[in-house]
Amino acid sequence: MATSNIKWKGLKDTQVVERLGQELRRMRLERNLSQAEVARRAGLDRTTVVKLEAGRAATLLTVVQVLRAMDKLEVLDGFHEEPQLTPYQVVEQQSKYLKKQRKRASRKKPEIVPPKPKSTW
Repeated sequence: MATSNIKWKGLKDTQVVERLGQELRRMRLERNLSQAEVARRAGLDRTTVVKLEAGRAATLLTVVQVLRAMDKLEVLDGFHEEPQLTPYQVVEQQSKYLKKQRKRASRKKPEIVPPKPKSTW
């Protein structure tokens, strides 16, 4: 995966939206897709794609639809990070798990009762 050389933190919000539109346009052109084709695949009007690429505000749903239409949903991977457990948390979870384990009493062995002697009566 390529790393970004865009300094997102230094951009104003409107500049971020404009840059996002430029990146979506670049991705579309890399796939040799027209705006009309992306709009058709996304179930949108072509003018929506034009506005999105021009950096005009769009809904998150529109961005997701366009990314899906271009088969680029993996760019959203950066929005989710699996939490990393510290070694202490691992030990803590293991001890909780062991405490929750059902404890069973061992079976009592049946007492062997010697047979009663036969009556001599």
